Amino acid sequence: MLRIEQATYDAIVEHAKRDHPVEACGMVAGPVGSDRPTRLIEMVNAAGSPTFYEYDSTDLLHLYREMDDRDEEPVVIYHSHSATEAYPSVTDINLASEPGAHYVLVSTREHGNNPGPVEFRSYRIVDGVVTEEEVTVAASDTPEENS
Repeated sequence: MLRIEQATYDAIVEHAKRDHPVEACGMVAGPVGSDRPTRLIEMVNAAGSPTFYEYDSTDLLHLYREMDDRDEEPVVIYHSHSATEAYPSVTDINLASEPGAHYVLVSTREHGNNPGPVEFRSYRIVDGVVTEEEVTVAASDTPEENS
């Protein structure tokens, strides 16, 4: 089960809507071993594509070094689908390299960047096996951000 604070949930949804129709992507880091998503990091989709996302390799290396320095790990790895449901594609599954992470997908296909609900779902992806999990959104203050 993924437990995420309301402010973090809202920030992920806002990022997905803002970047629509390009797929948005990012991570939420947390203390190593805690399974607590505490620090939102919006990333730029280097591919600039509405059908797939790609992190800039330099930005990603910098982020992993920063997380290491802060004793953090990626707790949530998220991206949006602008034209399809919030379910991992074959490419998403093949690129899933963090077995302890929650993979969140946000579909903006229904309303795009306009007001309206999105599809927000979370999965565990381990060795190519996709397992959907429950998402619990808890009351919160503002998430710590590092864009």
